[in-house]
Amino acid sequence: MVKIRQEEYLMNAKSIMQVFADTAYVRMGGSPEELRCAEYLVTKCAELGLSARIEPFPVAMATMQQAELTVDGVSVTCKGYLNAGSAEVEAPFYYLPSTDPHSLSQCRGKIVMVDGYLGYWIYQDLLENGAVGFITYDGNVNYADRDIDQRELRSFVHKGNKLPGVNINAKDAVRLVECGAKTAKIVLKQEEYEGRSHNVILDIPGESEETIVFTAHYDSTSLSQGAYDNMSGSVGLLGIAEYFAAHPCRRSLRFIWCGSEERGLLGAKAYCADHEEELKNVVLNINLDMIGCIMGKFIACCTTEEKLTHYLSYFASELGWGLSVRQDVYSSDSTPFADKGVPALSFARIAPPNTGTIHNSYDTAALMSGEQMVKDINFIVAFASRMANAVRCPVAREMPDNMKEKLDIYLCRKRDKK
Repeated sequence: MVKIRQEEYLMNAKSIMQVFADTAYVRMGGSPEELRCAEYLVTKCAELGLSARIEPFPVAMATMQQAELTVDGVSVTCKGYLNAGSAEVEAPFYYLPSTDPHSLSQCRGKIVMVDGYLGYWIYQDLLENGAVGFITYDGNVNYADRDIDQRELRSFVHKGNKLPGVNINAKDAVRLVECGAKTAKIVLKQEEYEGRSHNVILDIPGESEETIVFTAHYDSTSLSQGAYDNMSGSVGLLGIAEYFAAHPCRRSLRFIWCGSEERGLLGAKAYCADHEEELKNVVLNINLDMIGCIMGKFIACCTTEEKLTHYLSYFASELGWGLSVRQDVYSSDSTPFADKGVPALSFARIAPPNTGTIHNSYDTAALMSGEQMVKDINFIVAFASRMANAVRCPVAREMPDNMKEKLDIYLCRKRDKK
């Protein structure tokens, strides 16, 4: 592959691994640690001779004062859902094995334990079928740890209609079903308030007002140091910015390190809402979410016209770069841009499940390779250079109907019939 960035750049393999070491802490959206990381990114930009700024935006926050789950008189270790209100409820326990009409009809008046993530539609099903509380679980019955993720009831999910809920470890979830649990009691007490999360923004002006926006989120989930997901993408933006600072191009470039992505793409959504007029000049969004892991395949997900998938395949072949590409909606900061009509694509290196996991305490710098980070950045720079210097941006600034439908489904405006 053609060498774009050489090791004399400041963002080389060694310095990249140092960034992972410097940011090896939990940084949930809206927390002091997230702001600490935003300030760190501004400092890293300054070391590259670039001036970045921090742009705050409001987010719902909560301080949990009490979270208890008791099942048949026995206390079960749990974490209460943030922003799910304060309540005390006791009711029959019900494990919901399926979302067919009959199974849902059994939820009325019960505290319901659901498999998997509590998404928008399952929550609406619980409300519609009269559940009075909910239990979710995470972790793995085969892992030695008993970690429990800190989750929240998102505002777009509850829309003011809150059920009290808790999250438990998968081992306890299995035990409750195995022993035939009969009655559950949830107690939640919390203080809810409006806090602040932060986007970090850097501009590199070009000859034209047409702009390419690069995005990556820097926040993490409650258990995770977030090296892979997604300090890797954030470091990628630093490497790309360093290259373009030394190689001015036709189009203007904007780099956005997004806050609170793990809480529902809140940073990207806030940016698109606050800068909607400026989006008219944005011809392409390039998003980085999880690159540079030791093992795994490199992918591109295009929420664009299908033609870009063919262009990327040919381009990768030209450079001798392994790439799997598809037209789809990616669960990352690219989606709010696509929803505003901006062609958007995400790059990622997806680790096999047994070599790299996310949203848990195993997401550390041990998953990462500085050398692979440099290679991934090189490919993204090569592609971005073609887009940034094209006489006319070749990607149509229109959203195909099939992508509009997928955006509607992803953003819960339409339920997937499947």
